[in-house]
Amino acid sequence: QVQLVESGGGSAQPGGSLKLSCVASGSAGTLERMAWYRHPPGPQREMVAFISTDDRIWYNDSVKGRFTISGDNAKKRIYLQMNSLKPDDTAVYYCHSRWSDGGGVWRTEFWGQGTQVTVSS
Repeated sequence: QVQLVESGGGSAQPGGSLKLSCVASGSAGTLERMAWYRHPPGPQREMVAFISTDDRIWYNDSVKGRFTISGDNAKKRIYLQMNSLKPDDTAVYYCHSRWSDGGGVWRTEFWGQGTQVTVSS
């Protein structure tokens, strides 16, 4: 099994910055990618960004140019640098990892417990 532990959430003013960290322990096959999701009040959870083990990176349009995902897949750690924060970025942020058998037969995923990010003046 895999456990994901996030840290770095908190409060910031609009225009401010926060950095989230996530470390995974354990293993469930071959790690494919790690990602950040968020769940704002009301709407459903959405993907913020992911970084794959073959170094592909994807961002949600709402955070492009403001957030940067980075990581060390060998050490199973990822980070999310969040700059120019907006009130709409307020949400619980979750670390996510996706694993497979390496051959496309099965996949499994794991979630962290979430960390609150609040952006307000």
